[in-house]
Amino acid sequence: MTTPILEVQQLSKRYGDVVAVDGVDLSVSEGEIFGILGLNGAGKTTMVECAQGLRRPDAGSVRLLGRDPRRERSALASRVGSQLQDSNLPERMRVSEAVKLFADRRVSKGAVAEWGLEELWDKSFGSLSGGQRQRLFIALALVNEPEIVFLDELTQGLDPSARRVVWDLVKRIRDRGTTVVLVTHFTDEAEILCDRVVVMRHGGLVAHGSPSELVEQHGPGVGMTFTDSEADAADLRSICGVRSVGLSGDHVELRGDRRMLAHVGAHLVEQSRARRTPVPDDLHVDEPSLEDAVLELIGPGTPERSSVA
Repeated sequence: MTTPILEVQQLSKRYGDVVAVDGVDLSVSEGEIFGILGLNGAGKTTMVECAQGLRRPDAGSVRLLGRDPRRERSALASRVGSQLQDSNLPERMRVSEAVKLFADRRVSKGAVAEWGLEELWDKSFGSLSGGQRQRLFIALALVNEPEIVFLDELTQGLDPSARRVVWDLVKRIRDRGTTVVLVTHFTDEAEILCDRVVVMRHGGLVAHGSPSELVEQHGPGVGMTFTDSEADAADLRSICGVRSVGLSGDHVELRGDRRMLAHVGAHLVEQSRARRTPVPDDLHVDEPSLEDAVLELIGPGTPERSSVA
């Protein structure tokens, strides 16, 4: 089996009486986008800072590219890229100056174009929009062609258009072979970008898998609604894939797995033929999302720990 590019075992970190990270185990494979998802205060940032050697854990171990990130930071410096949540630069520093400052070697025009910095090259950091700043921070994390890059809440505060530009850049990072560890509390971002995710709550992991696996395992299931004045609950409940049936007057609401879609559709067609009535024309399918699964896991009312990232 391939050795994980990042392996964390029983990692724990406390700040006084607050448990920021509580016995976390995870591994990241080469070439994937690995998401760390959770509410603000779940311990995501603390965990990845420990993984990069920026904070000392109280217990557990980290192997990053086969090395200890705290004891061997200099050996890992050019192999690991990082865009931190609170990244900042002097207002008057030009984009070109920032790139040259962080680069270990001459930066090609092709790389500048790939990062979308050509039109920003002579602009000052203070004049950049939020999306432009994030593009720059991602470029600085990639400037030395690292094998793995950590991106922490990189689209926070960006408008929808700017978020999509940044998402496209993250996909290109992965396509060129760089492993990405993406820290986010946006479920749509994780669902679109990530190959696998872990969900953190109160410093621990509550679930892991691909976004589709988490939706299947922890989501509320596929929903179907339609009107049928002659609907029979027992009849509908016997259909393959149906888990629950709700009737309110002539309104029907079903929940179940994906098999339900085909079987309920066939049932409605068969009924329409037997009754000589039209198939319901208000049939609506509700596809569950990763957000639905995460809310099932952590709950919409889960308190956030504002003192710990």
